[in-house]
Amino acid sequence: MTPVLAASHYLAHPHIDWVSLSPLLALLGGALVVLMFGLLADRAAREQGVPVLTLFVFAITIALTIGRFNHERTIVAGALRVDDLALTLNLILCAGGIATVLFSWHSDAPRQAAHGEYYALLLSSVGGMFLLTSAQNTVVLFLGLELLSIPLYVLCAAEMRREHSLESGLKYLIIGSAGSATLLYGLALLYGATGSTSFSGIAFAISQHGLGTDPLLLTGIGLCVVGLAFKASIAPFHQWTPDVYEGAPTPITAFMAVATKVAALGAFLRLFDVALIDTATVWAPAIAVLAAITIIVGNVGALGQSSMKRLLAYSSVAQAGYMLAGVVASTQLGVSAVAFYLAVYLFMNLAAFGVVIARERETDYGDRIEALAGIGRTRPYLAWPMTFAMLGLAGIPATAGFIGKFYLIDAAVDSGYTWLGVVIVIGSMISLGYYLRVVAAMWMTEAPAPVTAAIGGALGRPAIAGGSPELDALSDGRRADGTLPQPEVALVVLLAGILTIVFGIFPQPLFDLVAHAGAAFTGIF
Repeated sequence: MTPVLAASHYLAHPHIDWVSLSPLLALLGGALVVLMFGLLADRAAREQGVPVLTLFVFAITIALTIGRFNHERTIVAGALRVDDLALTLNLILCAGGIATVLFSWHSDAPRQAAHGEYYALLLSSVGGMFLLTSAQNTVVLFLGLELLSIPLYVLCAAEMRREHSLESGLKYLIIGSAGSATLLYGLALLYGATGSTSFSGIAFAISQHGLGTDPLLLTGIGLCVVGLAFKASIAPFHQWTPDVYEGAPTPITAFMAVATKVAALGAFLRLFDVALIDTATVWAPAIAVLAAITIIVGNVGALGQSSMKRLLAYSSVAQAGYMLAGVVASTQLGVSAVAFYLAVYLFMNLAAFGVVIARERETDYGDRIEALAGIGRTRPYLAWPMTFAMLGLAGIPATAGFIGKFYLIDAAVDSGYTWLGVVIVIGSMISLGYYLRVVAAMWMTEAPAPVTAAIGGALGRPAIAGGSPELDALSDGRRADGTLPQPEVALVVLLAGILTIVFGIFPQPLFDLVAHAGAAFTGIF
């Protein structure tokens, strides 16, 4: 027997449950297929075939994910936990990915970055998020974070001919790298204090050796909080968020606003409510204070914004603060509340960003609030979903946002953090100052000048030289009234707006889903 064969004879190969791993394999394998398909010379295949193929990959992933519910497994030598929490969050991520594909269909970003690369990077980033929400090991946690982040650095700079997009990608790269390094150092200190990289091993070492007050462990916990806070846009580590959100292509901004929250909060729940649960009396009060600061900073910061993308960026900061209340609770109720709010946050944000994308393409006002002026009369199919989204994010009754905030407040109060529930209410009151301003712009102000005037003057030829605003508009891909054909954006906006109201009135189906997510932590709390 050769030395190589002799060595392999004694190697213990970890058992891999390929069926449980199939959703992740479908995503990453699909990314490779999409990348290769994008190399075809046919333009129609690239511009239409690649997005359709990406949607097909997401559909397969969703089907495989649904098939694994109620079949909880710890796989790959305990490195990943495929339970109902991970599967629920994966469904939210896939829904966000599908919306991003539809938002990107007529965007400049895929054309400038190449369609195959753009959508392959999107799938790869979602794959990293899958790893992050299922991680049961600090090594896998960091790998998932990097697989999530690196594609996003590139996607933020996808519009390579636009300076702000390149600036956005560079800023996110620098700040994201600092956050990743901080998290890595914190995870290294956790290993140094406990001698284990697995979450169960860390929890066992803390409980058996009384490490709750160990300086090395506490330093590691602090650095992990900071590292994950960068990804979740938690104050005071949120400074990158408004600039990156504003500069990135708007479909990518919408994806980041939803998906990175899901991944980062999933990692928070896994790491702190599993590995570090026995030190909750130490880190929970600190994170509760951080949540309160985040709520106030995010809501106050949004008050003076005239850019919708910056306004929604500060809004996302405040929303991250709300969701931290569920992490602080360290109960099954808290886990379920976070999962519920992440789901409804998906609907509300997709409706809001979808309207911003539509108006960016229809007007010369970009993402400014002025672009929304008067659309209650001219574009009611956009105005109503945007209204529902703003009211939901503010937590107005009869919206899913109200149910979600009530759920989080209930979890906080149940765990003895009544004061944090009060802060959530105060933050919601402050948020009315900017959410209602958007609603007022849509319904109570006059519409701006028609975009056809700008098209005829800026993009077309003057009429005296034989120019025609109608013909110039059509040659630019617009309709004669100056609007871009974008039924896929309208579809996402309408569906997200409807679900924001439906789950505000009939939340029980979503309650049942997230109850399974909370039950995944049975025996831990």
